[in-house]
Amino acid sequence: MDTFITEAVIPKYAFEPDAETGNTMFRINRNDCVVNYKKSDFLVPHRKNYYFMAFVKQGNSRHWIDTIPYTVRPNAFYFTIPHQVHLKEVTEPFSGISLSYTEDFLAMDESNSLKNLPVIQNPDNGHELVLSDQDLIFIDDLLEKIFAEYNSKNEWQHNMLLAYMKVLLIYLSRLYTEQFTHQEQSPGRLLLKKYLAKIDEAYSNNHEVADYADMLNISPGHLSELIKEQSGKPAIIHIHERLIVEAKRLLFHTDYAVKEIAFHLGFEDASYFNRFFKRLTETTPANFRTTIREMYH
Repeated sequence: MDTFITEAVIPKYAFEPDAETGNTMFRINRNDCVVNYKKSDFLVPHRKNYYFMAFVKQGNSRHWIDTIPYTVRPNAFYFTIPHQVHLKEVTEPFSGISLSYTEDFLAMDESNSLKNLPVIQNPDNGHELVLSDQDLIFIDDLLEKIFAEYNSKNEWQHNMLLAYMKVLLIYLSRLYTEQFTHQEQSPGRLLLKKYLAKIDEAYSNNHEVADYADMLNISPGHLSELIKEQSGKPAIIHIHERLIVEAKRLLFHTDYAVKEIAFHLGFEDASYFNRFFKRLTETTPANFRTTIREMYH
C-alpha cells in the first residue's frame, strides 16, 4: 500500500519523552490556564502515534477530530486514539489535566486486557465523554493521584502508574459504553470488536467480508450473520463506513486528487470510487471537499 499520502500530508507526530523524568511511554501534565501552542501549530492536520486524553475543568477551545468540529466544554473528558486526525482551530486558556501514553505503556499490562477496553478500541469513533457530578469527583481525585505518583521518585512507580491507569481506563470505558453503546460483552459482541479492529488494520487492502472471515477463522456467512445480529448492520457496511471515514479525512485535510485518494484506499478505478462515495454519502467526493471546506472557512 502506498502510505505517502497519509504520512507526508497528514503527518503522524511521535510521542515526546518527558525531558524531566525521562519517561518514554507515559506523560501527565497539569494545565493552569496557560496556552503553550505556537501560531504554526494551528490549522495543521496531524495524527498522533499515541493515545491522548484531557480532563477539562475550564476552557472553550475549538478543534476538529477527523471532519467533526468540537468546542471544548468545562467538566468534560476528551480522548483520541492514534489513527484519528487532529486540527487545532482556536485555543483558549485551558485548565485541567492531560495524559499521553503509548502502545508500549498498554503492553506493560500482563493480562493484555487494557488494549481491548472500549475507550482504547473506540469502535464508535468517539471523542467526548459527558461527566456527572459523581464522575467529576472520582476522575479528578484519581488524576491527582496519578499526577502525584508521576512526579514522585518512589519505587515501583511504573507499576503504580499502570494500576491507577487501569482503574481510570476501566471507569472511562464504562462511561463510553453507557454513552456510545449499550451492549453486553457477550461472545458475539467480542467478535464484533475483533471484526472492527481487523477492519481498522486492513481496510485499504481488503474490501470484502470474506477477507476478514479468513483472518478470524470463521465462514463469511456465519460472520455476516453474527455481525448483523450484534450491530444491527450488515458486515459489509462496517467496511464501507471505515473507507468513507478515511476518504473524508483525506478529502478534507489534503489537496490530493480524488483519483489519488481512491488509489490509496484500494480502489483501482476512480470512477467506481466516485460512485461508491456518492452511494453512501449522497454527494460526490469533489462536492464533499468543497462543502466541508466552505463550512470550515
